[in-house]
Amino acid sequence: MNNPSDTSVAKADSFPHIQRTMTADGVCVLTFDRPDSSANVFDRATLAELDRHLNLLEQDAGLKGLVLTSAKKSIFVAGADLHSLADASLDELRDLIEFGQKVFNRLAALPVPTVAAIHGAAMGGGCELALACDWRVASTARETKIGLPETQLGLLPAWGGSTRLPRLLGLPKALELILSGKVLAGQPALRCGLVDALAPKEQLLAVALLRIAHGKPHRRALWYFNNWLVADLLDFKLHRDLKRRTHGHYPAVFKALEVVLESVSSTEIESFAAERDAFLELARGEASRNLVRLFLQTERAKKLSGPDAVPVQRTAVIGAGVMGAGIAQWFAARGLPVVLRDIGPEQVSRGMATIAKLFAEGEKRHACTATEARAGLDRIQPATSEASLANVDFVIEAAVEKMELKKQIFQRLADESGPNTILATNTSALSISELATATSAPGRVVGFHFFNPVHRMQLVEVVVGRQTSLEVVQRAMRFARQIGKLPVRVADRPGFLVNRVLMPYLVEAGRLFEEGARVEDIDAAMIEFGMPMGPLRLVDEVGVDVAQHVTGTLADAFGDRLSTPKVLGWMIEKGALGRKAGAGFYTYNGKSITPNLTVHDFPTTFEAGWLTRPELQWRMVLLMLNETARCVEEQVVETAEDADFAMVMGTGFAPFRGGPLRYVDHVGAEFVVAEMNRLVGLGLKRFAPCDLLRRLAASGEKFYRKEEEHEQHEKRTA
Repeated sequence: MNNPSDTSVAKADSFPHIQRTMTADGVCVLTFDRPDSSANVFDRATLAELDRHLNLLEQDAGLKGLVLTSAKKSIFVAGADLHSLADASLDELRDLIEFGQKVFNRLAALPVPTVAAIHGAAMGGGCELALACDWRVASTARETKIGLPETQLGLLPAWGGSTRLPRLLGLPKALELILSGKVLAGQPALRCGLVDALAPKEQLLAVALLRIAHGKPHRRALWYFNNWLVADLLDFKLHRDLKRRTHGHYPAVFKALEVVLESVSSTEIESFAAERDAFLELARGEASRNLVRLFLQTERAKKLSGPDAVPVQRTAVIGAGVMGAGIAQWFAARGLPVVLRDIGPEQVSRGMATIAKLFAEGEKRHACTATEARAGLDRIQPATSEASLANVDFVIEAAVEKMELKKQIFQRLADESGPNTILATNTSALSISELATATSAPGRVVGFHFFNPVHRMQLVEVVVGRQTSLEVVQRAMRFARQIGKLPVRVADRPGFLVNRVLMPYLVEAGRLFEEGARVEDIDAAMIEFGMPMGPLRLVDEVGVDVAQHVTGTLADAFGDRLSTPKVLGWMIEKGALGRKAGAGFYTYNGKSITPNLTVHDFPTTFEAGWLTRPELQWRMVLLMLNETARCVEEQVVETAEDADFAMVMGTGFAPFRGGPLRYVDHVGAEFVVAEMNRLVGLGLKRFAPCDLLRRLAASGEKFYRKEEEHEQHEKRTA
């Protein structure tokens, strides 16, 4: 072969999605480049185009090898087009899976060496495409991520991934990747054997062409990993672990475990058929439908929309406490200069120390390099004086939750900042409209509610006050997306959306404890429902004093519907403020977390001590369903979809259930209202269903009626 970097074109054919060129040495390079898109995805048209290329290559007697690559900046192939999957009938899905398997099998059967030259994301179908090649070479760029995340969508790899990955890596490694949906950067992918070599992006094609010169690989059969004894041991261990972690709510991981374990004792044809059948079974399920919907809504929320606006270039954060420091670190990590201001050098110094710690933790998680961490710290300008904000585009206040203090701050901010500066507050419950009245520029005041911890929580509530201008709302929404957050627009009502729905749930957990239910049973009930942690553990994480303050604020607005549990005040007197104090409902000793036995000294009534976990669960869940429906009724958010999305992203509400209102549709509004009325009949007036739920129950309507009608039509025509 000649110089492998010589990719001069001998002939070229243009296709809409995949361009074909030939090197002077007879190596074909297929470049994925979906038109009018920043991503490459597999839909039927792209698969058909790849199939046509393979027709030509199979007939080329002079072909020496094939390299697959991408022209996109950060995407190799992102996987299947989920929009087409979500809209497909069962027959269309079956046809698409079988066609994809057929095309990838043709690729795997080519008699010449084949190489996937991967730069950017190779997810799902993109990874399965690479697995059908003889060699995989990945770029060292941060954008490069490789994996099979299908189980996170309630599905499994069905274009050969569940079959080929165990044959490449062995059962233990393959199952670790498939069941977790984990994606790997280049170096970890090389270590585990998912890729064969790494190269800088600029040299990726040259290194791929060198692999062609090596010929086809001679890989050893992994019989010592892929046999019935190992499969039985893994089945026993992993099935038990998955049951403990998922409580049976995510069927995809169990089905993937079954298919992958059986693949090593099946022929490829049998294993591909098992992939297809399992995929179709999962795709019909409620969990997969909800997880795919959530993924698509997340993708929509990431996209910049609305009128074009100049991106925010300079920011300021007022308040260097935990939230202020977290916000400043996030801005700086996204390349934005930040003025960090507080009342004195001690407060600012503590804030800078917190930011340094966050960057150090980011290095450990490989979220940033040491160089990027230093650059981020350099972007932050600590200030103890009234630093000029005239050239700042976005200033956010993160001081303590006291309205009079915030009014004083905003009065000064309006005078110090420029005429186009957005004046944002990170308040979790206080009125934006009232705050704006203290300023000379009420139209520029908007709520921008981050959730704690800032670097982990994706959701931002953009809170619109009565005076907030439409332009400021649009700019705030775009800025949230600019910094990698997912914004939801909410009206200025007490508690906004997430805290308003969350607090009745947390309060009910406190009431159940006061009535005699055990801490362990209350939390276990909600973990079994699908929440990421129990409500009393969440109170500890938030802080018992903070929870009491927010509850008090909302209780003033909602009266009898929401009253602060007495146990919170009792715990505050005892100094049991939660994790930050080492004790709350639980005690915290390093990584050890155990129920705090001293809280049982609180005098309980023992009325709820006999309730089963499902009964405890239902009492807490019903209040979340009712309050979410009330928020839609009162137009706190524009749509039921916005409410569900915010609750999943902001609280971890069981993602496989799709959100509180999808769950109402699933169990039926009539049943929900009947259960609430039953509790009202027992004297629990706070369970009175809102008018919207009553109307739906009476009419048989649903929050997502049109969507359900479409899905029913697809089932009938399948």
